[in-house]
Amino acid sequence: MTAHIIDGKLFAENLRGRIAGHVERLKTEHGITPGLAVVIVGTDPASQVYVTNKAKQTAEVGMNSFKHELPGDVPEAELLALVHQLNADPAVHGILVQMPVPKHIDPNKVIEAIDPMKDVDSFTPANVGKVQIGLPGPVSCTPLGCLMLLRDHLGKLEGKNAVIIGRSNLVGKPMMQLLLRDNCTVTVAHSRTENLPEVVRQADIVVAAVGRPQMVKGDWLKAGAVVIDVGINRVPAPEKGEGKTRLVGDVDFASAAEVAGAITPVPGGVGPMTIACLLANTITTASLINGLVPPSDLTA
Repeated sequence: MTAHIIDGKLFAENLRGRIAGHVERLKTEHGITPGLAVVIVGTDPASQVYVTNKAKQTAEVGMNSFKHELPGDVPEAELLALVHQLNADPAVHGILVQMPVPKHIDPNKVIEAIDPMKDVDSFTPANVGKVQIGLPGPVSCTPLGCLMLLRDHLGKLEGKNAVIIGRSNLVGKPMMQLLLRDNCTVTVAHSRTENLPEVVRQADIVVAAVGRPQMVKGDWLKAGAVVIDVGINRVPAPEKGEGKTRLVGDVDFASAAEVAGAITPVPGGVGPMTIACLLANTITTASLINGLVPPSDLTA
């Protein structure tokens, strides 16, 4: 048995096409051009690449893109002042401060400074609470992308046993809420779960978001399970040359693909969905700010 490969890159491309259609509709019917502001502090190379991709894709779907680059030694007060300025700017419907921020800045203060109506990462306490009780609003980008891929592959998720490996605020906890809302039976496991392979073996759906390279092996899986690998880990790749690396997920792809019914690859699975869902969330916030119902095909 060889698993079906869930192509996140292709799905994200189609999703961006739908988003572009919604942007055009907001412009022509309501005179609204959704705007996304991204703030980056310092010169972390990975963050720079990510932010550049965000800005490019934002413009490609017809949105306004606002990029703010601050030096690594910027005072915390100056960053917070910029966030408050963006909160007040009617052209901005989504605000994302690229994490991590330098150590002299308290990330919680930054998150709490963002207007929840413009919080496209769904990090603010207000939006975390909305996800918990099912109110409309943005949902964390990576879990939303995972949910879209699962719905696309499985159709209805109702009644499925799902195991999430990882309990982070970024992925594990919001993923639990989304799967519960789709009527799955959800277990949240983590690195300290006893008999973890046995727990995972009960799952129809496995979401691996634990941050350990190739931790989940094929013999951990139930035959036919759908595996969503959120992990992005760099490991040595001496076969490519001295000092070279390659990307792997939290799942041992080779052994898992022999057992699973479907699996996301790394790269090319969940990763491309994250930026696409950031754009989807900007449509959601732009709609809600203007008293409109967000498009159902972009929300959880």
